[in-house]
Amino acid sequence: MAEDLTRATGTKEEQYQALVPQIKALIDYEADFVANMANLAAALKEQFNFFWVGFYLVKEEQLVLGPFQGPVACTRIAHNRGVCGTAWAKAETIIVPDVDAFPGHIACSSLSRSEIVLPVIHEGNCIGVLDVDSADLNSFDEVDAQYLQEMITILTAASTI
Repeated sequence: MAEDLTRATGTKEEQYQALVPQIKALIDYEADFVANMANLAAALKEQFNFFWVGFYLVKEEQLVLGPFQGPVACTRIAHNRGVCGTAWAKAETIIVPDVDAFPGHIACSSLSRSEIVLPVIHEGNCIGVLDVDSADLNSFDEVDAQYLQEMITILTAASTI
């Protein structure tokens, strides 16, 4: 497949519905996990113009910055610290409407206002997280959680980890 993204319009759900098959086509024939994370982050950033989209991977009992799109970011995050560390510790999706109201939020950028973090689960273990930040308050909801989880499932199924 050509590495072109067709940007969709419409509701957030319609945009995700148009993006999912493109992600699947992009990832299906590439086994490299890092390449697939990079393309997934780029596609999400391009489609939705999120402030920051990227992955943190579990390495030596910390989350370490992986492929991302957006401004420079925190390089390492401790277990159970901030939104990413908490999502990793709980192995569950966390939606934060206002990051300033999240206890222990790690402000990699003061421009980030809301966030969603989803665990990346492989063979029953949380191996990392997908972190998406917005410059606007209340940007994320269950629609985002559903479709981002679907994309993570596509990612982990197609990639050699």
